[in-house]
Amino acid sequence: MQHFHFLGICGTAMGAVAAAMARKGYTVTGSDAKIYPPMSDFLAAENIRMFDGYAASNIPAEADVIVVGNAMSRGNLEVEAVLDRKLYYMSLPEVMKEYFLRGRRNYVVTGTHGKTTTTSMLAWIMEYAGKDPSFMIGGIASNLKRGGRFTDSEFCVLEGDEYDTAFFDKRSKFLHYLPEFVIVNNIEFDHADIYNDIDEIKRSFRHLLRVVPRSGLALVNADDPNCLDLTRPGKDGKPVPCPVQTLGFSKDADIRISDVEYKPEGCIWKLEGYLYELPMIGEFNVRNASMAITAARFAGIPQEIIAESLRKFEGVARRQQVRGEEGGVIVVDDFAHHPTAIKHAVTGLRQRYPGARIWGVFEPRSNTTMRKIFQNELALSLATADMPVVSALENKEKISKEDQLDIDRLGKDLEALGRRVFIGQDVPAIVRHIQAEALPGDVVLVMSNGGFDGIHHKLLEAFKNRKQP
Repeated sequence: MQHFHFLGICGTAMGAVAAAMARKGYTVTGSDAKIYPPMSDFLAAENIRMFDGYAASNIPAEADVIVVGNAMSRGNLEVEAVLDRKLYYMSLPEVMKEYFLRGRRNYVVTGTHGKTTTTSMLAWIMEYAGKDPSFMIGGIASNLKRGGRFTDSEFCVLEGDEYDTAFFDKRSKFLHYLPEFVIVNNIEFDHADIYNDIDEIKRSFRHLLRVVPRSGLALVNADDPNCLDLTRPGKDGKPVPCPVQTLGFSKDADIRISDVEYKPEGCIWKLEGYLYELPMIGEFNVRNASMAITAARFAGIPQEIIAESLRKFEGVARRQQVRGEEGGVIVVDDFAHHPTAIKHAVTGLRQRYPGARIWGVFEPRSNTTMRKIFQNELALSLATADMPVVSALENKEKISKEDQLDIDRLGKDLEALGRRVFIGQDVPAIVRHIQAEALPGDVVLVMSNGGFDGIHHKLLEAFKNRKQP
């Protein structure tokens, strides 16, 4: 197995693994529908040949293994060629397991919310402590300057997603990661295109805990009832087979967060009597950091080193990231795309900017929020913002009309909750509305799991060019 061809090579994880394979001496090629910087430049620097677009002829005749990305599906020209030619293929998690994770101390961070931030914190703590960890993160940690890398370290920190592995493997990706240590930050219903209900999601998490060794640990959120369900015997009556500890604010937590003090510039708290500081805001980040602290202590890193590293943590791109300020209006970018995450994002900004008027600009783009599953919950979460703005559904033909989120009803529900809401048919309309209504001192929070048509830059340009109200 010397030549690996990646389908969807420009994905964050795919690109990082492809580059790591090239550095190991393998021949690597790949295809993607859209090849553009920065990933195209990164891969080109690794001397990886890329094909722009998918075609059966892209697959080199000498390729030994085809690595099929999670975004690939039947009907893709290269997927069909792989099956027709009976080529050897693997999912990305399988490649990671066989070529990078076996024999390592793998720390896997899971949960509906906070995975990227917690994984970034833990990877940074290990980096600061001189462990030179491998890591795979679904975002760019400012301290680490990248989303993934593989080193010769015994430690590997992985963001563990419960989403399915590939079109031919419907198990959760994290089941391939050979975990020694698992963090379960929280569990809520999500990924409506994969799961039917919360019980199916919890079942997948139970499967994950089954592969944690007795020498390892599962660290579970003590404040989340769905997480606590994992610590109890399953339907077969058998207890969890690995060691489990709970962590949280609850008085019943095995590891308790206490003496929390919230300030505009960050948080201070105690964990098992030791004082920690974090230059980030919100209760959720105190819990994220506490999870990372406990994992780092399990790895043998001294408390004082952990505390030093957290004081220097610079955050993660697209997680409450200030994109700029023009005309006295601040624009903040956040990846929030679930009702709970929306509420956390707004609450955190109220801590950072006390007294400011908060705009909550939301794009219902994920497979779950485009559906009516969270019809009521989205209204309640968006109502935590002073000025909610919601974009119209794009590509809604993918979802049956009876299953779609009712945007008009969402607007009426927000008005009933005392909020003046704006429903924007497109980004230019949203920008025009906010440009006309925003006041100096306002904070515009943009929430989407996609690019949202570059709305952040467009808003800043609009504020820069307008006449002051």
